[in-house]
Order: sequence, then C-alpha cells, then structure tokens
Amino acid sequence: MKNTQTALIAIIAGIIMAFSQTAHATPQPHMQAALAALDTALNELNLATPDKGGYRRMAINNVNNAIKNVNRGIRYSNNH
Repeated sequence: MKNTQTALIAIIAGIIMAFSQTAHATPQPHMQAALAALDTALNELNLATPDKGGYRRMAINNVNNAIKNVNRGIRYSNNH
C-alpha cells in the first residue's frame, strides 16, 4: 500500500510538472494568474481523497485541459 501510494504521488507529481509548464509569452498577467490558480486547483484535487464517484477524476481532467488551453491562448497571442 505504501509503495502504491508513493508511486501514485510520483506519477501525479510528474503530471503536474508536465502540465504546469507555461508557454513563454509577452506579459499576460491575467493568463499567468489563471495558470497559477489552475495549478493550485490541480494540486488540491490531487491531494483530495479519491472516492468522489468519479467526479474528482473528471475535475482533474478538466483542469488539465484548461491548463493546456490557457497555454495555447498565450502561444496564439504571441503569434498574432
């Protein structure tokens, strides 16, 4: 059980690091603030107990998608 929890924490940490990479952009304080809030939300969801009827997992997926979309928006803004 302890090894499973340690492995799960390591996987989650890797996912957080992969998805929290921000696109380098001209200053966009509101987009950067949104990313910071999403990173905090993702961290809190990952720390929550897993038994939530599948809704916690859906929320994690939604936050990960939001992080991707904010980064895409930043990159789009930089290119246009």
